[in-house]
Amino acid sequence: MGVYNVHGRLLAAEESTVGALVDTLASGEGDRLWPGRHWSPMAFDRPLAVGAVGGHGPVRYTVSGYAPGRWIRFEFTGPRGFHGFHELAVLPVDPEHTLLHHTLAMSTSGLARITWPLAWRPMHDACLEDGLDRAELACTGTVARPARWSPYVRLLRRLAARAARRGPGTAGL
Repeated sequence: MGVYNVHGRLLAAEESTVGALVDTLASGEGDRLWPGRHWSPMAFDRPLAVGAVGGHGPVRYTVSGYAPGRWIRFEFTGPRGFHGFHELAVLPVDPEHTLLHHTLAMSTSGLARITWPLAWRPMHDACLEDGLDRAELACTGTVARPARWSPYVRLLRRLAARAARRGPGTAGL
């Protein structure tokens, strides 16, 4: 199954401001982009750079490309059945506006052919929109239209939390 999933947010901010947000990914308390308050934290085995290994929850990847302040690509290493990448790009539109663009491109195999559309995609979409809300808040001080979780995403999160209480490696995003 081929998957091509895109999210973006036009931000009223200069390219350098948005790029600086991307560079804070997985920096712990200094991370101004990842929505770690509501989702499993993003962490790597070293500072953000090509070759860093990590992920969030059961989603694992390696940083395969990084142009500070402009672009970062993550190659999936887990969960099983995810073959591809996701990336963030900082795209200047004009001197005062920048598009923060996320692309996920992968093929799925095995059980992931079922779990991607039923569970992973809705959770991924909600998490990404929460991150874009954080970016907008960091750049403008407000969020014009905050993302809202669907009842289905809230159900999936409850199921993931229950699985997490049962043991490591069973939780969601």
